[in-house]
Amino acid sequence: MSEKALDHVLVTAGVESPDSASLDMEDKAVMAQMGKKQQLARRFNFVTSLALSATLLSSWEAIASALGVSLYAGGPVALVWGFFLTGSGTLALAASIAEMASMCPISGAQYHWTYIFAPPKWRIPVTFVQGWVTVFAWQATLTSVYFLIATQIQGLAILNWPDYGYERWHSTLMMWAIVAITFAINVWGIKLLPATELFAGICHVLFFVAVSVPMLVLGRNASPDLVFKTYINQTGWSNDGVAFFIGLLPCVWCIVGFDGAIHLSEETTKSATTIPKVIMTTVVLNGTLAWLFVLVSLYSISSIDDALGTPTGFPIIEILRQATGSAAAATLMETAMLAVGIAALMGTLASVSRLTWAFARDKGLPFSDFFAHVDGHYHIPTRAISLVAVVVVLLSFINIGSSVALSAILSLSTISLYLSYIIPIACLLLKRLRVSTRRAAPGQAFVGEDAIVFGPFSLGRFGVLVNLYALCYACVMVPFLTLPTVLPLTKETMNYAGPVLGLVLLFAAVDYHVRGKRKFHGPRREFD
Repeated sequence: MSEKALDHVLVTAGVESPDSASLDMEDKAVMAQMGKKQQLARRFNFVTSLALSATLLSSWEAIASALGVSLYAGGPVALVWGFFLTGSGTLALAASIAEMASMCPISGAQYHWTYIFAPPKWRIPVTFVQGWVTVFAWQATLTSVYFLIATQIQGLAILNWPDYGYERWHSTLMMWAIVAITFAINVWGIKLLPATELFAGICHVLFFVAVSVPMLVLGRNASPDLVFKTYINQTGWSNDGVAFFIGLLPCVWCIVGFDGAIHLSEETTKSATTIPKVIMTTVVLNGTLAWLFVLVSLYSISSIDDALGTPTGFPIIEILRQATGSAAAATLMETAMLAVGIAALMGTLASVSRLTWAFARDKGLPFSDFFAHVDGHYHIPTRAISLVAVVVVLLSFINIGSSVALSAILSLSTISLYLSYIIPIACLLLKRLRVSTRRAAPGQAFVGEDAIVFGPFSLGRFGVLVNLYALCYACVMVPFLTLPTVLPLTKETMNYAGPVLGLVLLFAAVDYHVRGKRKFHGPRREFD
């Protein structure tokens, strides 16, 4: 189709608004192939999208907050050497996801690709369940980060004021305050979001240097033998292999969620080429920074027992205090991490709301017509943003009654995100093995029943091997994501990820039979 003819089709269908001048030929072709109207303004380019994605993962900050699990499950060996396993597996998952994002860069992402690649007989029900799993996964992930930042602030209060009376409702109030800030930026300050995320992305790298250098200079407390050879198993599991894989959970968690940028595809210029580059660069950059920070942190430990027993609840705060010998310095360094974390929540809220909006646009949510609305002034899905923020607030109430109950819900995040990757990659691999493949023309993104037409980013001849390794890695890790990290088993040590995921799948199956069969028919084409 010529550019002139394509322009005529898109103008007639309403695809070129808003900001039609910002749509290049590639973006026009992609929206035409997917049959979707351009409703959101394309505010992000490669640099701002990369900054948002890198900040969204915040991998070195994330693994800093989760070090405790690995310190008693596998110890430094699990952190240092296990990272190569989780890093390679995550890179394979990311490459597989990036390839699909290049073919079809759309906010719905995983559930949209599942519909494209799944066998026709199971296409609609599997897509519906996939949509719910992905929405629940990201909602739990978003809520968990709000909760984590709020409790880390409490940890700093305990460090500086030992007489501070810890109360769960304090963290709930702090969650509300952070939700209000990130909601305001996502709605009324939406034009500032790309610049905000760019600044945050720069800080994400600069703060790594600012925190790591003092730790290296002041905190060379540990020996190389402790860092590279020490294995610890204080989990209660008699099998050291099980303890080792449990110790990998922080390494897994800190680089999961690399699909966040994809849900902003419809707001990114040259999305078919930009998004895959962003995904791969994000994983490599964040994985590298996280591994280096692990080394820096381990070298700074003078007492693992003190780090695990810290009253702040976060070993990294005690490690920073041990390294610098100063509560004030530790507070300043931890505050730098929290600042990046709050910026990450701005991008995460944007990403989760676009996924929720896309699922509503395709009639996947209850009251879909209401939540699929796009504000005509800001060109953003304000109702979907409000829905995601309200759910975070509602879940925060659970913390007042029981932190165990809230943790049970939040445990859903990593395992459900992995499941959201496994399903479309498995469908792609099966289709790859049974149909022919070819390379797309510039700007083309289309998958037919009898052929796969790849986008600008393709794994080529290595595609089958990369997809297969990604699936094998994810399927090996998923069972360990459901195990309790400590024995004996109590209501506090129970890992609720498996049961909660089971409830989500049951809910999705029931909703499909009650409502989905009538309302949901897969991703809708808004024009032909």
